[in-house]
Amino acid sequence: MKKENLKRYFQFLLVVLAAGSIYPLIYLRTAYQETILEVFGISLAQLNTIFSALGFAYLVGYLPSGLLSDKFSAKWLLVISLLGVGAGGLWFAQIPDYQSVVIIFIIWGLFSVFTFWSSHMKLVKLLAEEGEEGRFFGVLDGGRGLVEAVLAAIAIFIFSQIMKTGDKRAALIGVIYMYTIVLFVVGLLVAIFVKPENKANTANENRQPFKLVDVLDVLKNKRVYLHGAIIFMCYAVTWAVYYLGGFLETNIGVGPVVVGTVMTIVLWMRPVGGTAAGFLADKFGKRNIVRLALLGASICLILISILPSGLVKPVFYVLVILTGLFIYSIRGTYWSLIADSKVDNRIVGVAIGLVSLIGYLPDIILPTFNSFLFRVFGDNAGYNAYFISTAIIGFIGIILVTIFDKVVKKEDCA
Repeated sequence: MKKENLKRYFQFLLVVLAAGSIYPLIYLRTAYQETILEVFGISLAQLNTIFSALGFAYLVGYLPSGLLSDKFSAKWLLVISLLGVGAGGLWFAQIPDYQSVVIIFIIWGLFSVFTFWSSHMKLVKLLAEEGEEGRFFGVLDGGRGLVEAVLAAIAIFIFSQIMKTGDKRAALIGVIYMYTIVLFVVGLLVAIFVKPENKANTANENRQPFKLVDVLDVLKNKRVYLHGAIIFMCYAVTWAVYYLGGFLETNIGVGPVVVGTVMTIVLWMRPVGGTAAGFLADKFGKRNIVRLALLGASICLILISILPSGLVKPVFYVLVILTGLFIYSIRGTYWSLIADSKVDNRIVGVAIGLVSLIGYLPDIILPTFNSFLFRVFGDNAGYNAYFISTAIIGFIGIILVTIFDKVVKKEDCA
């Protein structure tokens, strides 16, 4: 049993490492938004359009990624994904024009979702034994956050050192190359050390040919749709983390290096919030922890929005870090609800794809919505309007989790 657990944990470690390496380059705007706008010579509206294109690529890839994960080797899907995003990073480091950047983000969207998303999520679901779902998904997000935080610390060191020369362009390129090299290294590690026959628990035992009826079973499962709606609200709240750095720089007047430092600390909240929330979810109930995390994030966002910008800056640093803690607690637990959706392990990839298709629609909607808010309210008030809107979405999410909770209790007791 001990040997079997070590095999499970080793497989899990590789999934966490891959998940932690693949997304930081795509979401470089989290800590370097203003620098990206300046170096690439684009506006915030154009950046939002770029992320809308990314969202459409995600939308196209989610459901097929579920079918792909139920049919092909997770190892090679992960390798292809890491190398594909890394190749896009090499192109991105050349600081191409706006149209090329849009294409790069579409490529990133396909490699980080179509070939990667459901594969890595399914592996975690199958690796987790009964009663471990909360901690496994929590450690997935927390561990992913730990990897991202370590990489972010290296990135901000590179950025700050090169910035001593006053060359923002060179500093940003240095950061892009660092993340790109990591992607190639991790892809190589997965290719070398993960054997094709290594499976997650019983992930591929007695595999049956895919049948259309399997998809119909998922499509008829109302819990899957409700779970998707919950993730939609939760994910919309977590999107706020991408705007916290811009808020500090624009509204509070914080310099880019300090913003990068604060946002790096926020990234360190991911292993803390995700892991802690995951273990708490197994102890006090997954749905309870999701609701508490949504409430905490919503309250923090309201405070950030209504407090006068003239307050001492550390007040906002603390609120931003607390917001990050709650956001990553949400991210560490909302996928654990898949255990309550009553989906057979054989077709869980399809269910993950459908839930993702619904849940990650904010990737398409929010960039356009945010552009509207900033156009109507202006740069400074736009941030406040966005954070208040996000808090309202958080309260709606709490209501949906409560409904899901009642459905699960009613049907399981029937």
